[in-house]
Amino acid sequence: MSAQAARFAADSMLGRLARWLRILGYDTFYLREGDDESLLRLAQAEGRWLLTRDAGLAARATVPRLIRVEATRLEAQLREVLTKAGLPLEGGERLTRCPVCNGSLAAVERSAVEGRVPPHVYATHRVFHVCTACGKLYWQGSHLRRIVARLDTIAGAAEERSGSSTGAATAPGGRAAP
Repeated sequence: MSAQAARFAADSMLGRLARWLRILGYDTFYLREGDDESLLRLAQAEGRWLLTRDAGLAARATVPRLIRVEATRLEAQLREVLTKAGLPLEGGERLTRCPVCNGSLAAVERSAVEGRVPPHVYATHRVFHVCTACGKLYWQGSHLRRIVARLDTIAGAAEERSGSSTGAATAPGGRAAP
């Protein structure tokens, strides 16, 4: 399965994982509140991988793609899900989805964000992105560098174990405006 085609539906126990899958570029629906049956129907109807830590939900799920996440630490969860789904550990098109709502990020003219970001950010940055769904603004600040470093560490740790190259890449994104 290609990274662009991989889509996930995460249950309420996997909010951090859902956020980081989005950062990696994967379309990830997250059920913050609601019933398991709604999540099952969505995963089935949209051909998404169902991600759950709930043994009961995993046992009764009839979806063709299911991953019962056993790891407890985020880094291990990411490796587990991506490995089981047959996806590269460096992710898909990194930093192209909003980690908050799962919307797509689009480049926005710098002049359009004046007054919507702190003055020092506007003065020191030239590239901005906006979530097409929730309107949250992003730019390439120090937060982005920490995110990319963490993702590279996750992919690099897996590379060391397997002896393969991941060729991690970076893409637009950044820190959310307050």
